[in-house]
Amino acid sequence: MPDLVSATVRGGLYTHIVGRRILYHPVLASTMDEAKRLAEEGADEGTVVVAERQSAGRGRHGRSWVSQPGNLLFSVVFRPRLEQLPFMDIIGGLATARAFRKVARLEPRIKWPNDLMLAGRKAAGILAESAIQGESVCYAVLGIGINVGLNPQEDEGISRIATSVNSQAVRDVPREALFRQLLLELDDLYRRLPGSGQPVGISPLSEWSKLVDTIGQTIMVTWGDEIFRGLAEGVDDTGNLLLRTDDGHLVTLTAGDVSLGTSPGQC
Repeated sequence: MPDLVSATVRGGLYTHIVGRRILYHPVLASTMDEAKRLAEEGADEGTVVVAERQSAGRGRHGRSWVSQPGNLLFSVVFRPRLEQLPFMDIIGGLATARAFRKVARLEPRIKWPNDLMLAGRKAAGILAESAIQGESVCYAVLGIGINVGLNPQEDEGISRIATSVNSQAVRDVPREALFRQLLLELDDLYRRLPGSGQPVGISPLSEWSKLVDTIGQTIMVTWGDEIFRGLAEGVDDTGNLLLRTDDGHLVTLTAGDVSLGTSPGQC
């Protein structure tokens, strides 16, 4: 299989921060863990760790991530300001949505907080983790996993809930083109965040929130041992979900698993 990184760079990768250094691994336990290790050792901001396959990939809440060959699995090292930290998974989701649209001609939606959906099924997931000391962010790592060539029917556990870029586009979408566009979009969004030093900081929230399908839906949100039911009214200025519970209270949720309707069986 051709080296994904070489093919991506050959096509022209004109970024300022993201992709300054790209490290490719045929097999890796977890791109998140490797990127965090490099960040702790002082890796430059924008370092990208990409793997063809992961043996211990994970999503939110420590769940495993199916990582067959032919998909996109990578993590990026950032060193944001504290006020930029809440936007990391938001720019990850938005950059992925833009890349889907421009390269694959697909119109994804976002299931809050950070699942990219195509035709109602999951095609990509975003995971952001960080290390903070006092008022300073040591680093943030943004992981993105995209089902590009995945055949969900080969895995009974995901066949009803997952899809892939290729199956929705009804063609083979070049991974290197999707990867390149995603890195370009991520670079652009990160550099424009408020507090980035640019003349005019631009919050990604407005564009991102328009893609969030969860808003306006009656949902159930599970967070740890707690369950919240009600109407998703919107998001606040850092992307937290505003949920009007069945008893009329407005609750702000920073994370959680969302099911449509009032029970997991209605998802």
